[in-house]
Amino acid sequence: MPTDCISYQTSGYFSALIQDYLDQKPALQSLYNNFPTLENFEKQIQEKQSNFDNSNRIPLVETLKKQYQNIDISDLTRQNIELLASENTFTITTGHQLNLFSGPLYFLYKIISTINLTKELKSKYPSNNFVPIYWMATEDHDFEEINYFNFKGKKFRWNKESTGPVGRLSTEGLAEFFEIYSLELGSNTNANTLKKLFEDAYLKHDNLADATRFLANSLFANYGLVILDADDANLKQAFIPFIKEELEKQTSFNAVQKTIESLKEYTVQVNPREINLFYIEDHLRERIIFENDKYFVNNTKISFSKDEIFQVLEKNPEKFSPNVIMRPLYQEIILPNLCYIGGGGEIAYWLELKSFFDAVNITFPMLLVRNSVLLSTEKQAKKADNLGLTWKDLFTKQENLVNAITYKISDFPIDLTPQKEILKTQFEYLFNLANQTDKSFSGAVKAQETKQTKGLENLEKRLLKAQKRKLSDQLQRITDLQCELFPNNSLQERQSNFSEFYLEKGEQLIPLLIQKLKPLEMNFNIITI
Repeated sequence: MPTDCISYQTSGYFSALIQDYLDQKPALQSLYNNFPTLENFEKQIQEKQSNFDNSNRIPLVETLKKQYQNIDISDLTRQNIELLASENTFTITTGHQLNLFSGPLYFLYKIISTINLTKELKSKYPSNNFVPIYWMATEDHDFEEINYFNFKGKKFRWNKESTGPVGRLSTEGLAEFFEIYSLELGSNTNANTLKKLFEDAYLKHDNLADATRFLANSLFANYGLVILDADDANLKQAFIPFIKEELEKQTSFNAVQKTIESLKEYTVQVNPREINLFYIEDHLRERIIFENDKYFVNNTKISFSKDEIFQVLEKNPEKFSPNVIMRPLYQEIILPNLCYIGGGGEIAYWLELKSFFDAVNITFPMLLVRNSVLLSTEKQAKKADNLGLTWKDLFTKQENLVNAITYKISDFPIDLTPQKEILKTQFEYLFNLANQTDKSFSGAVKAQETKQTKGLENLEKRLLKAQKRKLSDQLQRITDLQCELFPNNSLQERQSNFSEFYLEKGEQLIPLLIQKLKPLEMNFNIITI
């Protein structure tokens, strides 16, 4: 194949907002702080250094040590946790839901983008330290989004009732799921490694947060990844003043709403609520609503006066959980963070938030679109070559690809544009005649032009359809290949689980991705495995 990457903008899988952000369109420059280039990190470091409360480093390190006390970690991860106490240490952060067995492939790409960026930064700014953080979305409560993964075209779903934060969800009942999944894996060396990984993560840990931490640590500990569960009373102490402001003043709603009004030409990713907080207990995570001078917990009988809710906040800040609007602020308060790495949808909602950060005087992080990857086998790459396809061809929507290839390989021209031009010339002559006679003749000429032009267009469509039938065997090979690489007409990274490719590459898979991915180049990578 002629190239191993294409730009995000030409891939066809990124929104207009993200394309304009990547192109640094002037209209969007008020929505972010420093654009993610290696040189711009110098300014970001200075800003964060001057505006971060270093006293928050102590509870951060204490909490991480506590969360890692029952898990074997690498020397590099242990070192990174200790480094977070130092004022010249900064983080690069990505976040992800607690998808069962990591969920879709981009779980790997998020974390690898984060790890690789810390390496680049250390090389560029050696006097500082940079720690890769995986922020587990333990406080989310939408279990239906995370209770499955796809393996070789089959969906494996964990059927379980769930309420409250998913990180606290018991892993009881996953043994039966594991038996079904393990049968699909087979029994070679890589399959047995995957079985042990799943078993050790999910059958030997009591809740989903601990299971996910074990899984991510097993995959990435050698690269110094630090995994954080922010559902923690100690960490939320620093967030108390901002929770109080949210309850009293609804600052986030007012700021974000104004930004959304300036984004009318784009699809808005998230809309703020008047209060962007949840109230949580073990089996409860419900919105906080303010009505008639009282605070209510949605779908419950729980209510508080203003004084009462502030008393609960001071005593038990862990009972307050940020939603998608407030969570980024919480992250930037407790972490000495420089950059958030996420997918297109995540970056789109972060772009709504800068005015909110400005209003509460917290440094807004740099926003980097994570690496995206298409994994291809050598057999698939060779097949594409034999079919005369480029990677750009394969990223094309299937109907458009089939039409383009049919035009390209047809023995004769299917495009009747020359005939349409001739017809247009003929009718220009007739219109000149019409101008010299009765106006009713002009109407007749116009009607005839429309009829004959439409007739040619219909003939062109029928000709294309006939050629598709004639070339069906070759076109079928093309669509079969595209369906292999883009399951369900979607990006592979959003559909397939890493275990499908681990079966083939084993322990070489992650080092290969670490080697190939360059987060600041911001291209869609095609990697042959």
